[in-house]
Amino acid sequence: MSQFKNIKKFHSFLRFKRDFEQYSMRRVRSYEIIIHWLHSKMNRNQFLVLSGILVGLVAGLAGVILKTLVHYIHYFITYKVHFSTQVFFYAVFPFLGIVLTTLVVIIFFKGQSRKGVGLILYEIAQNSSLIPPVKMYSQILQSALTVGLGGSAGLESPIAVTGAAIGSNYARNYHLGYKERTLLLAAGATAGIAASFNAPIAGVMFAFEILLTGVVFSDFLPLILAAICGSLLSKIILQEEVLFHFESRQAFNYHNVPYYLILGLLSAFYARYYIVISQKVEHFFHSLKWSALQKAILGGLIISILCVLMPPLFGEGYSSIKLMANGQADEIIRNSFFRYIPAKNWVLLAFLGCTCLLKVFASSITIQSGGNGGNFAPSLFAGGVLGFFFAMLCTQLGFQDVPVTNLVIVGMAGVMSGVMYAPLTAIFLIAEASSGYDLFIPLMIVSSTSFLLAKWFSPISPELKHLVDEGKIFTKEHDRNILSLLRTEELVENTIQRIDMNASLRQLIELVKSSTRNVIAVVSPEGKLDGVVTLDRIRPIMFNQLIYDTVTVKEVMQQPPALIGLHDNVVDVITKFDEVKEWNLPVVDNDKLVGFISKSKILNQYRLLLQEYSGDEV
Repeated sequence: MSQFKNIKKFHSFLRFKRDFEQYSMRRVRSYEIIIHWLHSKMNRNQFLVLSGILVGLVAGLAGVILKTLVHYIHYFITYKVHFSTQVFFYAVFPFLGIVLTTLVVIIFFKGQSRKGVGLILYEIAQNSSLIPPVKMYSQILQSALTVGLGGSAGLESPIAVTGAAIGSNYARNYHLGYKERTLLLAAGATAGIAASFNAPIAGVMFAFEILLTGVVFSDFLPLILAAICGSLLSKIILQEEVLFHFESRQAFNYHNVPYYLILGLLSAFYARYYIVISQKVEHFFHSLKWSALQKAILGGLIISILCVLMPPLFGEGYSSIKLMANGQADEIIRNSFFRYIPAKNWVLLAFLGCTCLLKVFASSITIQSGGNGGNFAPSLFAGGVLGFFFAMLCTQLGFQDVPVTNLVIVGMAGVMSGVMYAPLTAIFLIAEASSGYDLFIPLMIVSSTSFLLAKWFSPISPELKHLVDEGKIFTKEHDRNILSLLRTEELVENTIQRIDMNASLRQLIELVKSSTRNVIAVVSPEGKLDGVVTLDRIRPIMFNQLIYDTVTVKEVMQQPPALIGLHDNVVDVITKFDEVKEWNLPVVDNDKLVGFISKSKILNQYRLLLQEYSGDEV
């Protein structure tokens, strides 16, 4: 009997394969046929679990490949080449990296340079979590050129975008809904981050803190499985020197709490400095009336000069952090021109202070001039340098038993929390990378201090603020999120009745008889809105036929309490409705009437979107 059932299932699969190949609109690979068949046989939760594993494996592998490629380029330049030759590489490679990345974007990707976490958030909110397929490989290629050749940025944001694109397109390929598509998008990004750091919990925290803000979910298992898959691939494939891992650290001593409190404050102010400088650099490059290639040449030249002067600015800089954490900071200065200056400790202190201050310039210029990368790695690097600088300064001032390694490790979490607005991601990332779960107290002290001060300066991450202000990404205000998905131009009703202000009351009454609305627009021959006439306004006189030919529309019309612009944000539109207590308002474009918009239509569309995006009956 069991054998008969197995034969029946196999026959069912063969029949599905035949029908799929016969009727599908496109040819597919054999593994896609298997997955489609499994999709038809599994329930929703089972298929999501399978999908989380598959997306996690592919996104994790993409992250591992990129990290390995960039690591070996840096390893060759740093450890296999004499210093005199290194200087040549530092002078040439960053310039080539940014210029080549810009050329690749112009030639192969039609100038589409949108990048970073903001891209993922925008697609979730404005494009139903549909990320263009090109992002599955374009980010890897661009960031490999930029960071691999020495651009002072991080790989984690491109890896997250790549993973998100993999998850999104997997879901689209198998016709999954918005909720499932968003979940697998987040799973892909989670796997990429988990693979980058061999930190599965940090990957999940990254998804919840940054990507899924404003999105309500009850399915966590695909995220967890994707993070596990990415982390396992990282552990199996990447060698120890490639992994972001720290073996050396001191046990937590509560007597050192003052150090961590001070470092938390320093991290917060440095994070604010980082954000302000990043914005100024971004504004500078956007204000330049130059071509993309000219900006890349300028940025590449600046980065090359900075890397020659300060070699730790070359690439991600994780190797320098490991040297500081392992008590080998002297190795950093030996690969720079500062090696020729005596008075070692104070020279090292000055060198690291300058490196910390210049890192934000190097990272921002790399990204804004045309390179591809993110602020993930730069914030970690800057935090580690800041922690070591503070520890060295305390030591030089005569303080005893300064926890140098711990301050390096905890400083990374502090600056990352303030720059990325992601304290939980920072805490778990550093805890996992250092196996330092006993450091949770100092990690929480420094990260929460930095994050709270960052929020005090700006409640919303400045990197994303312009998208929030334009209503293009979700926030924690769920009501606003749904409204931001609506478009004013799609809600306008342009089949409205119009009349000239010089028309008689008789003409107006005839119009009212055939009207389905309680408002009529008074419009000039040029299409300009002069006013409106409401049924309530004319009801007292509409049955007095003696004045039909003596009263004009101009005498009974009134100005609308508010006007709606055709391209106004729906959040602002609903605010106007609430302020004026009206249910219909005119929509204008360049002073000309386009139509009317009703509050009831907005609420109906809101309800439909709420039903679609929640996946439940409302």
